[in-house]
Amino acid sequence: MLDLAVELACPQVDLFFANGFQSWSESQLLPVAAEIPRLRKIAHPFLGFYGDAHIDGIPHSAGHLHAWSYTYVIGPDGKTTYLGSQAESTGFTLFLFDQANKTITVRKDLRGLQLVHSFPGLDFWIGQEAQRLFSEIDSNRINPAPVVGWTSWYRHFTNISESIILKNAEAIAESGLPFRYVQIDDGWQTAVGDWRSVKPAFPNGMESVASAIRAKGLTPGLWLAPFVASAKSELAKRHPEWLLKNARGRAIRAGWNPYWGGWFYALDFYHPEVQDYLSGVFHVLLERWGFELFKLDFLFAVCLQPPPEKTRGQVMHDAMEFLRRQLGHRAMLACGVPLSAAAGNADFCRVGGDVHVHWEHGLLTFLRHRERVSTLAALRSVLGRWHLHGKAFSSDPDVFVLRDDHQRLTPVQQNTLLIINALLGGLLFTSDDVGAYTPEQRSELEEALAWSDSAVQAVTRLDADVYCIRIEKSGEPFAVYCNLTAKPFEVTTTKNGRITLQPFETMILSF
Repeated sequence: MLDLAVELACPQVDLFFANGFQSWSESQLLPVAAEIPRLRKIAHPFLGFYGDAHIDGIPHSAGHLHAWSYTYVIGPDGKTTYLGSQAESTGFTLFLFDQANKTITVRKDLRGLQLVHSFPGLDFWIGQEAQRLFSEIDSNRINPAPVVGWTSWYRHFTNISESIILKNAEAIAESGLPFRYVQIDDGWQTAVGDWRSVKPAFPNGMESVASAIRAKGLTPGLWLAPFVASAKSELAKRHPEWLLKNARGRAIRAGWNPYWGGWFYALDFYHPEVQDYLSGVFHVLLERWGFELFKLDFLFAVCLQPPPEKTRGQVMHDAMEFLRRQLGHRAMLACGVPLSAAAGNADFCRVGGDVHVHWEHGLLTFLRHRERVSTLAALRSVLGRWHLHGKAFSSDPDVFVLRDDHQRLTPVQQNTLLIINALLGGLLFTSDDVGAYTPEQRSELEEALAWSDSAVQAVTRLDADVYCIRIEKSGEPFAVYCNLTAKPFEVTTTKNGRITLQPFETMILSF
């Protein structure tokens, strides 16, 4: 690895943005005396590869914080200083904050790299303008105007069928609401990795379903996880040589997923037959089946064990460029991916973890899992990564939830989730039965969408899990106060004096 220590010019730093390793990783502004807890040992075999828990040399103690690819620090006067890598395609960059020494060590992740030629080292930028972080990105595919879509996952999970998809497409088409996408999520395939094998629940085949969605005036989308395979898949059984191996030559278990029947493996991206297989899969999905949006998930797995001549960052960027070439002009939604590799390659990218049917996931919180399913953790990341939307890609903050059934969010929590997503996201998905919306739920959605074209000026942390989003709409300034906590919070405003935000409440006020 290559380290460079930078002494902070400001005399004091109050907050440090801990940008997680990949899109699911909980990312938030933290007080500099805080710590990022380690994943509990009992969870390592099942969850250890999802984030950076398997990467050595990262301190986890009070006053030691870290961020991947970019970060920003805020002083007591509110002044913000950004630090960002300008060369992530050669290797990921880690920013390590040391409160005691008031330094940030900039580290290039070169572990295991065997060089036989010159190699570009650290290339990073420090300054006060966030847009400089993305100055090298080709933004031709980035459309900051938000689009609305439906996805099957957060209501039906893997229990999906042709009839469920078409029923929802019909309801969306008849609703008159501005939906664009209908995306079929996990559960259509017989096993993860076997992407040409469709479940009997889709008796007419995927081409027929995509065509029916398109006939409703909607754009068909499809989920797949191209770089992993379930242990129960035919791919893993017939082609063990395609699986990524560790230093001892054993296939790497990338994680354990109950929806997939247990363990799943990472694929060896540089095995020529793997790339040939994936190219053939995408040819079928694009040219024969006719899907136009692809949610590509669990992408982090491709760089778990880089070959000796490559870094993790190089593998991830090679893989993302490969996916971009496969899709051509079709839209890519990248998920479970280190964000720097998605920038400039993905049209849309997730910027937080999966929203949960509860506000928080108690067990995964206890396990200290930063990539956990959690509405609270997802919102923290969306608020912290607000700079990325419209610059690195169009941000996907994950779903909003307005339905009453099959979920445990309160109406106030639902409203906060909806407003934050509408303001800070570019891809607004839901899994609700839109045809079952009450007039009140429909009105709530329409009102939130009316704010989605606002220009975001700043996102400020007022307290732990309390934020102010400064926006401008039609030339008028507004302040959006968001309380993500279970306690009331009092805010002093310029125009409205003191106001009290109730637990989980979001309020939009003229500024």
